[in-house]
Amino acid sequence: MSDAPATPQFELFQEDYRLVERRSPRSRHIKVEIRSSTEVRLVYPRWVSRTQALAFLQDRQGWVREKLAELRDQQASRGVTALRWDGQGELLFQGRRLPLRLVPASGLRPQVRFGPEDVSLFAAPQLGLQLRHLELILRRALLQRARQEARQLLDQEGARLEVQASGLRVNDTRTQWGSCNPGGLICLSWRLLLAPPEVFRYVAVHELCHLVHRNHSPRFWALVERQMPGHDAQREWLKEQGGMLQDWLPKG
Repeated sequence: MSDAPATPQFELFQEDYRLVERRSPRSRHIKVEIRSSTEVRLVYPRWVSRTQALAFLQDRQGWVREKLAELRDQQASRGVTALRWDGQGELLFQGRRLPLRLVPASGLRPQVRFGPEDVSLFAAPQLGLQLRHLELILRRALLQRARQEARQLLDQEGARLEVQASGLRVNDTRTQWGSCNPGGLICLSWRLLLAPPEVFRYVAVHELCHLVHRNHSPRFWALVERQMPGHDAQREWLKEQGGMLQDWLPKG
């Protein structure tokens, strides 16, 4: 990780990964970071020339491709593949692997449709969207859909529990699927949208129950069980399969 925020200066597409270059005002050394199975970040100080930084990366191509291969093997073992828009791609959505399609359409604003049998991104061909733009559009659509689903869950389950969250925040966290702060604000990960719907519901119920019990006492778990009988199956799913949700559209 770079030790200070910085603005990407260049973006280069290699044969098997995307290279993002960053100049860091606080970095003292050139760094090569493997952000995902498809992205490598090159971070270097302001006093280092771009030519020097690229030469540093070139000298470490063997190590870079070794690490990328390790990540891809890990993803393949979990059934995760890189996003493709050539008619052969898939996306995990609500626990199902659905075909991912890029559909030519009129209009200047791309739209994503989550259908029962596929996920389609409609865009005008003249926009000339690059792969990173398609991924960004998809990520934003998933975030918006997750926010809608989360709001509906909090409203429905909150009414049954006779509690109400003070607010909702949907983000992309690596350490928690959900949280509830002392003020009653509930935060949920948009990646729960990739999991089976009952898993998403369990996390929402779990956080709502914290509005009644601010701990994980036996009374808390009894309330969760009363609200969602058999919730242990959803907890186990997250323990066993939760890592897979981070592999799709990796944060970087």
